[in-house]
Amino acid sequence: MYLKQYFKLEGHIILLSILLLTTVLFAQQGSAKAENGSHIDNEDFVNVNGNENRFPLILSDAKSLFSEAIIADHHGDSLEVLYVLDKIVELLTEAEQLGDMSEDDQEEFSRFEETLIHTYQNNFITIDETSSSIATASLKEELSRYLDPIEIEINGASFKVIDDREGHMPLVMNSRVERAISFFQTDGRQSFERWLGRYPFYESVIKEILDQHELPEELIYHAMVESGLNPRAYSRAHAVGMWQFIGSTAKIYGLNRTWWVDERRDPIRATDAAAKYLKDLYIEFDDWYLALAAYNAGAGRINRAIRLHQTRDFWSLNSLPKETKNHVPTVLATAIIATDPLEYGFEEPTGSPFNYDQVTVEKSADLAVLAKCAGIKLKELREYNPELRQHATPPDESYDLKIPAGTRETFLAAFTSLNDEQRFAPQYMVHVVQRGNNLSWIAKKYGVSINQIASFNKIKNYHRLRIGQKLTIPVSGASSGPVLVAGTPPNTVAYVVRKGDTLGHIAMRYGSSARRIRQLNGLRYGTYILPGQKLKVPVREGNQVTSASKYVKEIYTVRTGDTLSHIADRYRVGMSKLRQWNSIKDNDFIIPGQRLVIYVKQG
Repeated sequence: MYLKQYFKLEGHIILLSILLLTTVLFAQQGSAKAENGSHIDNEDFVNVNGNENRFPLILSDAKSLFSEAIIADHHGDSLEVLYVLDKIVELLTEAEQLGDMSEDDQEEFSRFEETLIHTYQNNFITIDETSSSIATASLKEELSRYLDPIEIEINGASFKVIDDREGHMPLVMNSRVERAISFFQTDGRQSFERWLGRYPFYESVIKEILDQHELPEELIYHAMVESGLNPRAYSRAHAVGMWQFIGSTAKIYGLNRTWWVDERRDPIRATDAAAKYLKDLYIEFDDWYLALAAYNAGAGRINRAIRLHQTRDFWSLNSLPKETKNHVPTVLATAIIATDPLEYGFEEPTGSPFNYDQVTVEKSADLAVLAKCAGIKLKELREYNPELRQHATPPDESYDLKIPAGTRETFLAAFTSLNDEQRFAPQYMVHVVQRGNNLSWIAKKYGVSINQIASFNKIKNYHRLRIGQKLTIPVSGASSGPVLVAGTPPNTVAYVVRKGDTLGHIAMRYGSSARRIRQLNGLRYGTYILPGQKLKVPVREGNQVTSASKYVKEIYTVRTGDTLSHIADRYRVGMSKLRQWNSIKDNDFIIPGQRLVIYVKQG
């Protein structure tokens, strides 16, 4: 692996994308081999791909999406970057639901997640580092580095009690808390301002639920530290949502996850589940600091530390993991600042609260249609219902949709005026497995991924499919049509999709963006492109290729001693084109083993 070498070359993010694309190509080659080698085991079954493990498929999809994010960032397309990062988080969350990974799979996933966070922290230039679903995970790593150098002997150290009212979590000030406050006032300031910005929206609903469970209102600051009050937050521990539930704990406390919904992202349901969990931990430990530490690291680890140190004083449990030792002082620092922001140099947060009406949607309905009926933008509807994972509400049961308070009557009037075809669009179709079918072929036929079919049908062991078996194939909901860019249509070329192409790579070749290609072709987010599909591609002035079909894409593996000049001469292409196709800057290196895309004119 050349990964570590790449990170030593600051700013060489495109090299990382090429490495990931190489991995994806290998995965695609393996899939193609499996497809070509499929056979009928007997008259009742067909072979799928000979591999029962879904983890490599999910990781391959995640790496491919990551390369899309890198390319979109290179072209300054911040919306595409944020969209793709969220899709990566969806895939990583999907992996967590499959159960225990093998040691090799765990190592691969950990390496990818480290790469993702490292790149997010250091290389993306078009997005606000505090705005995505992995922002809090990134901040926690930075905070850990900030606090790690200080190892304090707490026994005998001075404490200042800030608040010890009955019914509240005690707030104290000590060196660790002071250092966390200092971090938020300096390096972590932008993130903390983002947290404070979300606070007015969620404050009333969270505190109301905490009060119903007779818990201290200060526990809201635990959620701020866990996720930045971001219901879409994701961590390297595969924890999801505002309260950062892992899959196993979520199930214990009644939070469900399906293809359509992840209730860990539901601010109401997740807060209720977190309140029950925190109450159980407090009953077990009879101390809020220990309860918060147990929420972070697990009750078993806290009990082992208590036995080892022969004390129930959180500040004396020095064997706890660094993240857990940092968690409690960070929660206290957050509570102290948020209680009096002006005192610590922050503005008082303002904003509308999360007040909502609920409407029951009987069947699966497209979110764009629902948003239009409520008179709001699709983005706002998703903010009110972050638990919805797809473009529509679930098809098999009625769904209680949250919309802004005061819009219920408007929604009902508009929604009931539509006919059923306009209100409810089919979100899936049924495929009957026939002789010779495999998941790869079926996925290509319907323009979805193998993993989507496996996930939708809850297939964990898909070594074989049964002839006559009915598979539910997810499809995009009804579209309101393509959103075209206003003004004169751009210069375009006709492009025929080839195997291994992604919108990001096509956009990079023509100096365009994936978002513009989606708009021009009416492709919804999440729609797959297929080999042989014809696309209209907008190109920059002076960048138009005479005919895409006259060029053949080749992949060249860099050898020892190669230079860009030698490679360009060998293929009779210009150095500038070679750099452009691979997003290589003038001062970038090429490394043996690196793969380069080269477009060679036929004939």
